[in-house]
Amino acid sequence: MRIGLLGTGNVARALAHGWSAAQHDVLLGSRRPQERTDLGLPVAGLNETAAHAEVLVNATPGAVSVELLHSIGAPALAGTLLIDVGVGLSDDFTELSHPNSSLGEQIQDAFPLTPVVKTLCTMDSTVMTAPDGLEGPSTVFLSGDDAEAKRTTGRLLSDLGWPPSSQLDIGGIVTARGQEHFALLFMGIAGGLGAHTFNINVVTRPSA
Repeated sequence: MRIGLLGTGNVARALAHGWSAAQHDVLLGSRRPQERTDLGLPVAGLNETAAHAEVLVNATPGAVSVELLHSIGAPALAGTLLIDVGVGLSDDFTELSHPNSSLGEQIQDAFPLTPVVKTLCTMDSTVMTAPDGLEGPSTVFLSGDDAEAKRTTGRLLSDLGWPPSSQLDIGGIVTARGQEHFALLFMGIAGGLGAHTFNINVVTRPSA
């Protein structure tokens, strides 16, 4: 698939490398593409990236994501699956920019013709594309209102190394709140471990 990733930071680059290794056609989108030619990945402007993509990925800082998407425009985003991996955190990582909602919901509300799926925001970029590098299986969550969009997202997650058994659909886009609000616990766990390369696993009782 043609995948456009909005952003050029650690998350966008990790996902671009992961999907490129799975033979997808990736393009990073930047406000200043002429300054990002040293990444070893193709980079273009935001509008060009959106026009290129069958699937868009929001990997921009969550506090500015909606504004950035508005700069591209609703008509350019209509009908395109948008996978949102962003989280809005304060500079000191202690407060959420969407404390009573979620970035995923804000994007879906702002762009009703763009199916939004929230995923991959409960882990560091080092885990997103290498889940098998952890000591055991772990869970990646999906939130969204469009079933087909979630199926496509699930296939792309599989291409990153997340088998269907590790993917948990937790419901509509409103459930993105739980994924994003986990960021505060994530920072606490990271402080306790002294490391960011970890994930959580949903463990249930054995079936009867």
